[in-house]
Amino acid sequence: MDGYTAARKIRALEDPSLARIPIIALSANAFDEDREASYEAGMNAHLAKPIIVSELLDTLGKILFVEK
Repeated sequence: MDGYTAARKIRALEDPSLARIPIIALSANAFDEDREASYEAGMNAHLAKPIIVSELLDTLGKILFVEK
C-alpha cells in the first residue's frame, strides 16, 4: 500500500481521534503535483528529502500546536 492509499484509509476511519492523526508525506518527489497529491489524499503536510531539520520542526509545530 502506498502512502496516498494509507492516508485515505486513515482519514476514512470511523473513530474521529484516529482519523485525525497527523500525517506528513516524506518524499524525494518535490514537484507541485506531488504536494497536491499528498494534500488531496488527506495528508497534513509534504516534506521533500533530504530533510531540512528547521522545516521539519516548523511543520511539526504548525500541525501539533496550531491546527486543530
